[in-house]
This record gives sequence, structure tokens and C-alpha cells, in this order.
Amino acid sequence: MEFKRITLLCGHYGSGKTNVAINLAYLLKKERERVAIADLDIVNPYFRTKDSAKELSEKGIELIVSEYAGSNVDIPALPQQMYSITDDKSLNAVIDVGGDDRGALALGRLSDAIKAENDYEMVLVINCFRPLTPDAASTAQVMKEIETASKIPFTAIINNSNIGPETTKEDVKSSLAYAKEISEITGLPILFTTVKEGLYEELKGEIDNLLPLTLQSKINDFT
Repeated sequence: MEFKRITLLCGHYGSGKTNVAINLAYLLKKERERVAIADLDIVNPYFRTKDSAKELSEKGIELIVSEYAGSNVDIPALPQQMYSITDDKSLNAVIDVGGDDRGALALGRLSDAIKAENDYEMVLVINCFRPLTPDAASTAQVMKEIETASKIPFTAIINNSNIGPETTKEDVKSSLAYAKEISEITGLPILFTTVKEGLYEELKGEIDNLLPLTLQSKINDFT
């Protein structure tokens, strides 16, 4: 993947944006000096990126997250540091946007500056095993809703279809037709198909652009 300065990850609840975001930040850090991961989810009071704060710090990755993250205080407040994403051009950012169109509303505050710079990738994270996005048509509808709320058009897809730790290689392979149909409907390329590290060796010769995921230490699935 040729990284843009800003990578935005959106998708429905349970699509697995957070794990994908953290792994992309790890990859980006291998290429760029200053890397940050930002959690802009103001809908869900539980911020999972903060679960990985120690690991991110050890790798020299900055974490931009609400001061209320991980607490029982449910205040829809974005961190002031979020504006550094657009203002500081030396910073390379991966943004974990909140689930569906309500979460994407927060991104609207940065949309004009992001589009003006035009150095971004807006990625739709998809998962065919989630009840509200089981087929291409429903997923495409979610995509349109997110685009309207965020005011930023999508540029690519990551297929993160999984059923947590029980995911098998057959599950991953069965999701390929779904991802391909979404790509054809939307005209967006598939950047990666993700897979947990334990399945990577079994599938790397069978699926193009396969991305192994290191899962966060406090959770045992892809969400």
C-alpha cells in the first residue's frame, strides 16, 4: 500500500475498523517518522484505540483520543489535538472514524481541509458477517450514508470479513465474492483482505493483497 498522509477508516459498527487502523498505523510507522492514530468516535463512549495506548507508545505512535476515553463519562467531545491532523503536514495520521453515519458526522469538521490538501485515502471497512451489512446492497447503502455525513468520498475498500476467533480460512475465502461485488457496485478498489496472523500462512498464496492482523491485547476478535 502506498500511504497517503491521511488514511481514514469508516464502516458499520462491528466491521473491525479499530484493529485495521492500529495495524495500518504499525505499517505506516515503518515508512514515516511521525505517525498518529486518531479516534474520532464520539458516539460510542468506549474507545478501543486507548486499549492499545501502551503498544502504540512503545512503537512511537501518537494517540489522539478524547480525555474521556475508557471512562464512564459519555460526553460527545472531540480532542483539541484532532486539528493537528490537518494543520501539521509533518504528521501522518490514521483516523478511526466512528461507526456508521452518526460517527462520521464528527469527521465533517475536518472534511474541507482534508479535501483541499487532497492527500488522503478514505477507506470503507467491510464485514459480511455483521447482521446489518450481510450483502453488497446493504453495505453500499451504509457507504452512501457515511459519505453524506462525513462530506468525503470513499476511495477504496478493505475486506475485514470475520467472525472473531472462530474465523476459518473458508470463512475468509467465502467473503471474497461479497467484497468483489461491492467493488463492482461502487467502482472502488479492494486494498486488502485482512486475516488474523494464524491464518496468514495458509492463505497467502490463495488471496491477493492479504494483510495479516495483530489483534489488540485486550480483545480476542477483529472488532
